[in-house]
Amino acid sequence: MSQVFEEKFSELQADMVDVCLEYVENRAKQIFIYCSFEENVIFSDFFYYINGNVVRKHKLNDAIDDQELKYDASIERQKEVMNIINNNIEDMIKVCDDYNKEMPSEIKLIYNVDNNSLKAEYKYDPVYSNITDKTAGDVSLEWFEKMKSAL
Repeated sequence: MSQVFEEKFSELQADMVDVCLEYVENRAKQIFIYCSFEENVIFSDFFYYINGNVVRKHKLNDAIDDQELKYDASIERQKEVMNIINNNIEDMIKVCDDYNKEMPSEIKLIYNVDNNSLKAEYKYDPVYSNITDKTAGDVSLEWFEKMKSAL
């Protein structure tokens, strides 16, 4: 039963990676996906490592030299990806409920495109909801800044 849970949970993470990879047209070195579920609030975000730069989803074209190969980083496309990721989070919640497992409060996924490898980090304690002036968006932005400094 645990193996089935792991498979379903992993499939949902893989779907998140797939949609983010499609958004960037398979032209990134790494994909970073942030998922949060605290106080019944779902939040997600994603960003990339492209051409030696860590860039947010709406700034993809800042990381390329060849403007002929521009990314479609339109708000509509961003919304489509966010909706899919948020639906995946909802499905993760259902899978956790179905298998009597605790849903993580935070999931950080790092997908290395060249190696086809996924690293996942989970937290189960509150990350921001117990801090008055902090949101999931703040936590995601902090992670973005940390990765930007590290790479």
